[in-house]
Amino acid sequence: MITTPVYTVDGLSVTYDDARVLNQVTFSAAGGSMIGLVGPNGAGKTTLIKAMAGLLPAASGALTLDSIQLSAWPLDVLAQTIGYLSQSRAVHWPVTVDRLVSLGRLPHRGPWDGVSEKDQEAIDKALTLTDVKDLGKRAVTTLSGGELARVLLARVLAGEPQIVLADEPVSGLDPGHTLQVLNGLKKLSSGGRLVIVVLHDLTLASRFCDRLILLHKGRVAADGTPANVLTEKALAAVYGVEAVTVSQGEDFAVLPWSHL
Repeated sequence: MITTPVYTVDGLSVTYDDARVLNQVTFSAAGGSMIGLVGPNGAGKTTLIKAMAGLLPAASGALTLDSIQLSAWPLDVLAQTIGYLSQSRAVHWPVTVDRLVSLGRLPHRGPWDGVSEKDQEAIDKALTLTDVKDLGKRAVTTLSGGELARVLLARVLAGEPQIVLADEPVSGLDPGHTLQVLNGLKKLSSGGRLVIVVLHDLTLASRFCDRLILLHKGRVAADGTPANVLTEKALAAVYGVEAVTVSQGEDFAVLPWSHL
């Protein structure tokens, strides 16, 4: 079992151009769980995950890993610990898929080191998990949007981070690859990693995530199991929708059904 640092967000506020985007967000997360950040457009999901990746400054509050401020961690150790997948998928140079995914191993290599056997094993695992191994020799600029999304996720996973922060990792994917990617992320969390994903699809979020954090207007509106977070009252207040509940064996999912 992988030992993953406990990530704590304590009273985090983030401001853009004098506008408060996140306001006093607080929660803790440990390895072995897959957590979904959900909420309507503009709720602050992307801002939160960028701040957790160390890419946005906090106006106030603290971000800590095992009670150590994120800013105090050595950058090389932090790069090995946290893997971040951006919502943006722009790639402007025609490198091959294999080469792009191999860049995920840079935090584990010296400046002049080549790809080691351990590096290649991690790269192969990431290519397989995201189902892009057969695209290895293709230039990334020739890929479809869905293919590129999976390749960029493979680059993150090749680094074998203890914490995976993924902003809409299945946006634009077909149903088969959506399920494959989410099952793969779920497997990583079951192995001890902390996986935090931004998801808009509440059906997928409720089915695959162990815990949901519902953001609304920059604040935490609810935090808990999918069944406890995606209640009739919360869905009406935050999304303005009614939903139906779907069960398949032990699996539970919420299906938004009508707009109020």
